[in-house]
Amino acid sequence: MPLDVRQRCQAVLSGIAACALAAVLAAAPPASADASTAADTWTEVGSDRADPLTESQGLASVEVPANSPNRYTGIGTIPLGLSTRGWNHVGDPDASYDGHYIEPYQRDDGAAKMFRVQAPDGTWSEYTHALGSGEALNNSWAAVSPDGQWMLSGEWGTMNRLLVFPTPGVNPATSPSANLPQAATVRLDRPVRDVQGCDFVTATRLLCSSDDPAGTLFGITKPLLQIDLSAAPSGTADVTGQVTALRQLPLRSACSGTFEAEGIDYDRRTGTLRVIVVSPGFCVLTDSKTYRFTRG
Repeated sequence: MPLDVRQRCQAVLSGIAACALAAVLAAAPPASADASTAADTWTEVGSDRADPLTESQGLASVEVPANSPNRYTGIGTIPLGLSTRGWNHVGDPDASYDGHYIEPYQRDDGAAKMFRVQAPDGTWSEYTHALGSGEALNNSWAAVSPDGQWMLSGEWGTMNRLLVFPTPGVNPATSPSANLPQAATVRLDRPVRDVQGCDFVTATRLLCSSDDPAGTLFGITKPLLQIDLSAAPSGTADVTGQVTALRQLPLRSACSGTFEAEGIDYDRRTGTLRVIVVSPGFCVLTDSKTYRFTRG
């Protein structure tokens, strides 16, 4: 209890009840405090081996059709037809809640990035985005908003923004025969580094895996990040994002050296968060893991 409140309570015997109430209010958080931006706690509950060829870049849970298996990406999942056209890197995928599955691709040259979309009926299509002024060519991840209409993506390196696109194959403004335009930007309140994947937990909250090797931004390397948006993406206006580092991702291996944090997925059906961490050295073949977490 603050000292001034205690003194008033002692001095005014007739106002004990009122003073007690004042003391509680004085010690309580301001009424304007936003509980929605409180940091979540994610506890490791298990892990599975991640195959270095087919499960080393990203992962996604697919809700439609029912009982769909989890999807993974790696160098071994890139179709030959894409790699021969220069699309030699696939990032962390995501799926809309109506079952459209989206893989992000990049190439070492050119001025575009590509999103490959599989519709619920199994057909594939490609949506190409011409790079904007100052936009990095990296296409590390895709995250579809809960309403399905907007897709976030990011760039490699130290960045203070995320990019917002209409969701290819879902948003009626998109077409495989037209450029996929950037619709808006998420302006971050502090920089992030080497984000490998993000996924929506709610309409205004993202969880992201960062491969940050330096640890100078948040005091830890390879952090799990929480980004709280000022509003759900609409594609009509920029929104801001409040960044919080929640914890360091697990870094365990029989080998010593540099780990690589990769893709992330939040399965809203089970409340399970999964993150891929690739082991250093030759242990990439033996003990790379997909770690599982639950809230609390």
